[in-house]
Amino acid sequence: METLKLVLESVWRVLLVGLLLGAGLPALFAVGVRGAAIGNGYEATDGTTHRPNPLGTVLAVVMFAAVIVAVILGITVIVASGFGLRVSFENIYPTLVER
Repeated sequence: METLKLVLESVWRVLLVGLLLGAGLPALFAVGVRGAAIGNGYEATDGTTHRPNPLGTVLAVVMFAAVIVAVILGITVIVASGFGLRVSFENIYPTLVER
């Protein structure tokens, strides 16, 4: 019974990370693209035009920055493991430490 509990706990963690990174980052990017469209003004399918909204630009910048930080952090984890290091999240910001 203990083994089944450990397996289900591991599956739940993998599913959560997969949803966050597999679907979450593209969703953030899509929100950023939508924010950029709102920030520049756009024409709806019914022909109405919408004025540029600066909050859309701010939203786009924040979303794109979050995606870029996640990608850089992922690359850092991969490269660090190749050098025998690991990324530690003990501080406010990630640091590289020896294994």
